[in-house]
Amino acid sequence: MTDALSLVDDWGPEKIVVVSHRRTGMKGVLVIDNTARGMGKGGTRMSPHVSVGEVARLARVMTWKWASVDLFYGGAKAGIVADPASPDKEAILRAFARALSNEVPREYVMGLDMGLTENDAAIIQDELGDRGTAVGTPDHLGGVAYDKLGVTGYGVAEATDAAAQHLGLPLAGSRVAIQGFGAVGHAAAARFAELGATVVAVSTAKGALHDPSGLDVPALLAAREEHGDDFVHRHPQGAVIPAGQELTVDCDVLVPAALQDVIDEEAAHRIKAKLVAEGANLPTSPQAQEILAQRGIAVLPDFVANAGGVVAAAFAMDARYSGFRPESPAIFRTISERLRANAVVVMEEAKRRGTTPHLAGRGLAEERVRTAMHSKGRLPR
Repeated sequence: MTDALSLVDDWGPEKIVVVSHRRTGMKGVLVIDNTARGMGKGGTRMSPHVSVGEVARLARVMTWKWASVDLFYGGAKAGIVADPASPDKEAILRAFARALSNEVPREYVMGLDMGLTENDAAIIQDELGDRGTAVGTPDHLGGVAYDKLGVTGYGVAEATDAAAQHLGLPLAGSRVAIQGFGAVGHAAAARFAELGATVVAVSTAKGALHDPSGLDVPALLAAREEHGDDFVHRHPQGAVIPAGQELTVDCDVLVPAALQDVIDEEAAHRIKAKLVAEGANLPTSPQAQEILAQRGIAVLPDFVANAGGVVAAAFAMDARYSGFRPESPAIFRTISERLRANAVVVMEEAKRRGTTPHLAGRGLAEERVRTAMHSKGRLPR
């Protein structure tokens, strides 16, 4: 079991709140990592395997992500220990929201992460009787519907395109393999196809589909809509391969867009891509990052590549109490501009420092957070 005090370092966390509810069996945690640049903002996930340590790691990623795109919120994350498919999901979610009513929305605003949907965000608002308690609600309630719009996946493709061009690897005609075909992966595939890339592999928890000559992305999207994850075994095109093998197929760009910690040292030795763009949070271990760097494979960090969601969240935060819905074209335009520019800055800084994009990007984010902490008197004199 994680000792919460052992998680504290020079950056945070500032607050860890563990909550429970006997009748529903709800157990959960909120980690507010660093609020020097603004109040805590980050998604809420639901999984049977949520832990304090996991949520703290993700909250730290949010600290760097907000600072990296230069938006004025702080790192935070929440997690609920439950199966998202549980028939008691709504009762558990409502109990979790009530238990954090002291912190939400004054110190933290809930959002969407693994296991939660736009309707779940609406339930949180309903339970606490405040539109300001959650973002990511359906558009018919005035929210920014992240999953429906596909903002995170769109941003992954935009940032990857900019990073690839910087490396002298034009995305048009490049072969892209994507792990995960959920909210992030399917939207990324759609945008990659629009940008002229050839998607050669996609995967779900039930398996992966591979075709070296390229998959028909519109057909895959339609099959996913009709069959869910089972589309892998129902689709006539491509060969079905075991889940996980999509990481090591022959490709130019690899996008891990499913789970964290999927690229370890062993996998890093077998990856054939020239560029890895982290669509998921924390998919590549530090040891794997070093191995990939030694092999000349660039890695675009998660807090750069998948920051489209936080840009959209910033629009949603501004609109929580407004009677007007944020305009989608403005959201997509801002995601493209911010993520493309940031990807190039990080790649250039990595080259200038002779280090990895992860370390270069984190150094830039740390500098912004440290400056804010200094201005607010949060650092030792």
